[in-house]
Amino acid sequence: MNITIRTVRWLAAIASCGAILLPGTALAASAASAAPARPAPHAPAPGCETPGLVIWLDTNGKVTTGNAFYNLQFTNLSGHTCTLNGFPFVTAASLTGSQLGRRAAFDRTTTPRSVTLKEGATVKAVLQIEDVSNIPPAKCKPVTAAGLRVFPPNQTSAKVVPFPFGACSASKPVFLLVQPVTK
Repeated sequence: MNITIRTVRWLAAIASCGAILLPGTALAASAASAAPARPAPHAPAPGCETPGLVIWLDTNGKVTTGNAFYNLQFTNLSGHTCTLNGFPFVTAASLTGSQLGRRAAFDRTTTPRSVTLKEGATVKAVLQIEDVSNIPPAKCKPVTAAGLRVFPPNQTSAKVVPFPFGACSASKPVFLLVQPVTK
């Protein structure tokens, strides 16, 4: 193969172009690797579903004239972090599981906030139970409830918490009041 001056000049031109392009490519590559990584958007934990929660009543409540206040507890045993936000639906339940009286009214003096529960964590909702002996019997139709039927916030299935207490079987008087779930 004969190498001519023209071939040498052509190879020199190609080499010089490569020498010019290589530093630019190297700079772009190092700039891309030196750029701070953007954190992935934080996805919120899924809602706590009823089967993954243990719902129980802390019976060391506070009793005042005419009312008792208990912490309705929600313990996450789902195996993953989850969230609750809002008010639980609470009703008095008979031995057969049927609803007695009206469901608990929502105590709107506290604003609901999203609460994240890690595995094993517990949060509460304060439940107020009125002493039904203070409600006229004809209006209340007093009975003894076998427990509470509790729907966690934003869930369509409930769990029954055994807890006998005085309840109204009539549909008019409100004798239960519940606050939103909090830490």
